[in-house]
Amino acid sequence: MDNFLWLCQMAWRDSRRHRARMLLFITSIVVGIAALVAIWSFGVNLAESIEQEANELLGADLVVNCRQEPQGAVESVLDSIRSLEGVRSASEINFASMVLFPKSNGTRLVQIRGLGGDFPFYGKLETEPTTAASRFRQGPYALVEQTVLLQFGAEVGDSIQVGKLHFVIAGALTKVPGQAGIAATVAPAVYVPLEYIEATGLLTRGSRLVRQYYFALPANIDADALGKSLRPTLREANESYETVAMRKQTLGNVFAFLGNFLNLVAFIALLLGCVGVAGAVHVYLQEKMSTVAVLRCVGTSSQQVFGIFLIQIIGLGLIGAILGASLGSLIQWVLPQVLQSFLPVEVSYRPVLSAWLLGILIGVGVSVLFAALPLLAVRKVSPLQTIRAGVESLAQSAPLTKVVVYGLIVLFVSGFTYSQLGRWRETMFFVLGLGAMWGLLSLTAWGVMRLVRLIVPAEGYFVWRQGLANLYRPNNQTQTLMLTLGLGTALISTLYLIQQLLLGQVSLADRDNQPNMILFDIQSTQLKEVREFTESYQLPVLQLVPIVTMRLEEFQGRKRNQWLEDSTADIPRDVLVREYRVTHRDTLAGNEALVAGRLHPYRGAGDSIFVSLSDVHARRMGAKLGDELVFDVQGVQMKTYVGSLRQLNLTRIETSFTVVFPSGVLDKAPQFHVLITRVPDKRSAATFQQALVAKFPNVSIVDLDLILQTADKVLGQISFVIQFMAFFSILTGLVVLVSSLLMSRLQRIRESVLLRTLGASRPTLLRIYAVEFFLLGNAATLTGLILALGASALLAKFVFLVPFNWQWLPLLWLYAGFVILIMSIGLLNTRGILQRSPLAILRTEVA
Repeated sequence: MDNFLWLCQMAWRDSRRHRARMLLFITSIVVGIAALVAIWSFGVNLAESIEQEANELLGADLVVNCRQEPQGAVESVLDSIRSLEGVRSASEINFASMVLFPKSNGTRLVQIRGLGGDFPFYGKLETEPTTAASRFRQGPYALVEQTVLLQFGAEVGDSIQVGKLHFVIAGALTKVPGQAGIAATVAPAVYVPLEYIEATGLLTRGSRLVRQYYFALPANIDADALGKSLRPTLREANESYETVAMRKQTLGNVFAFLGNFLNLVAFIALLLGCVGVAGAVHVYLQEKMSTVAVLRCVGTSSQQVFGIFLIQIIGLGLIGAILGASLGSLIQWVLPQVLQSFLPVEVSYRPVLSAWLLGILIGVGVSVLFAALPLLAVRKVSPLQTIRAGVESLAQSAPLTKVVVYGLIVLFVSGFTYSQLGRWRETMFFVLGLGAMWGLLSLTAWGVMRLVRLIVPAEGYFVWRQGLANLYRPNNQTQTLMLTLGLGTALISTLYLIQQLLLGQVSLADRDNQPNMILFDIQSTQLKEVREFTESYQLPVLQLVPIVTMRLEEFQGRKRNQWLEDSTADIPRDVLVREYRVTHRDTLAGNEALVAGRLHPYRGAGDSIFVSLSDVHARRMGAKLGDELVFDVQGVQMKTYVGSLRQLNLTRIETSFTVVFPSGVLDKAPQFHVLITRVPDKRSAATFQQALVAKFPNVSIVDLDLILQTADKVLGQISFVIQFMAFFSILTGLVVLVSSLLMSRLQRIRESVLLRTLGASRPTLLRIYAVEFFLLGNAATLTGLILALGASALLAKFVFLVPFNWQWLPLLWLYAGFVILIMSIGLLNTRGILQRSPLAILRTEVA
């Protein structure tokens, strides 16, 4: 105990002269700890908010979802629930359809929601005016998303045409219980009374609609137990149900995934800071070598010396972790504002003690872990160092010690990553990818130093020679800054490239005379008229595609329910329960390429039916050529075989089908049609849409302009969230840059004194530092951009499944911006050195 107290006293005394400088290194971990604590605290508060508003998330205790009109056993189940004492019920029909605003003649594809009963039972529809939520149920009134009203300049009291009917706009819909704000961008809703839906004429065969039945249950009925009793009946009919507990679990899983992703981004910022810690500790201990040697001369053991500096590092790490955790508690208040478009509930603000303590623990741990190598090297300093003035290098740790320390670092990184992802395979890819980037940046830094050492001329322009030499001078921070700034650049640039790639894939549809408008839900009786109507506007009919709905009944000799009940089956649930929309033809479309088998024409009754699957869908369900598939085609069982596999090009606005039947098999099946055309400009598109909706109100339209607007808004909001988190990485890199410059201030002062004594002017020194930071910024930014291009190419190929394309000009702007930023911060931090006279500095050193 006495020895420990003595070590603490020595650590405190030794720090007196350098406290201001020692505190600089803690800033490297503050940002990373702040980000982690903010995200952890936000996650806890979000979970509590979801728990508190659980019933409002669903609006009811139990919801039964039906894609077909309830009949037989399903209808009996619904009636039995309604007959229970104390049960309140409501119902809804929702589907996508076009609406027309007569005031502006504007049209828009929206989600029509026909509501009957007092739903929501928990929470309320928030409207402007507030009375509109009840008024719209009392007649031919509608509630319209506020964003849509603003888009078309419509106001309360104006009319809106839905199918064959006109509704008076009763109010603007501002919030729906359990619905995130971004939903209004992707699928804006229009609420109308349920009793008017039939009269709109939009419930035609082939319409993709969902019927939902809401139930508020008395306290003595357990919604989850009731739902489980309904499951066999609903599953047999391919229908489903949802309870409050299920909705909470779904939301919990979604936001847990989001939280894990954000945690990994914050963790990268922390790792960047840890690199700064290691570099700062190395420089600090390098300057303390004479002190260590003196302590050894007066009898202090190597373990005691190690203990003195270890206590300093722990103390500084503790201070940095506390500052970071406190800052994170404040940032936590900002996160709900950043993520508000994606949150279905209002998140309350409350400091979370567990997140705060965990942040402090991790902060201290990583400080010691990443400072371990230079700390352990202190034990190798010899007392003879006091008389060996020419020997200034800190001794290297033994190879085995390095292996152990690096192994602990890898274990820490892997363990934290696994705690966020929960799967070793993804953890391995993340750690290996991070290690590859780390290795490439380190290798680049080493290469830059080696190359500069070789190419620096013995004669030539003094400023350039000295600026280049600064990159490999003693106590240089080239490798540390390359790692932090390069990785931060890579993160920001990867995000930008992926965003532009996805938007670019959508905008590709506007090139090379590709189709840019789709008309769907065309009934067979309307087919001829719609085609003639389209051609009357001088628009080409590029494709006219029939679509038949069906479900998968058997696969590889096993019924669907057998697959669903088999917990060992590796087939995604959606493959088995989805409603398939297929077409029939004997040729490939323009966006398809055959990758296996061949298209088999159907020769008539008694012939086998060979279908073609998309290669992605076949891979997901594990299907291969010759496998047997049995489809339920609206009540008729149809046995088929896999005859071919197709690769789909999804960058074109054309119909894409997972299953294609041969011609002659489905000709008499109930079906609807899709027409694909191209309009020359936005004005022609608007005129055509207005006329089409007026004459064929059941036909819906998707045009390129709408897709681009929606994609741009959604990707913009998502990218803002990711940029906000990636900002922590860039900020950490800049903090490390500043702290590294200040930690190596003594070395720069000595250089400045020598150069000023030899006659160098302040402008000359400034130009030397400008050259150094220009080269450093160029190397870090260029390497970061190369990493970003590689990461974006891999994401494009294996995640988004699209071709990777990129443009030079935006990258040049990013390149220039990062270089200028690094140079500016570097030069700003050298002003104090340049403004001091050599004599004053020498007097300070002597003192």
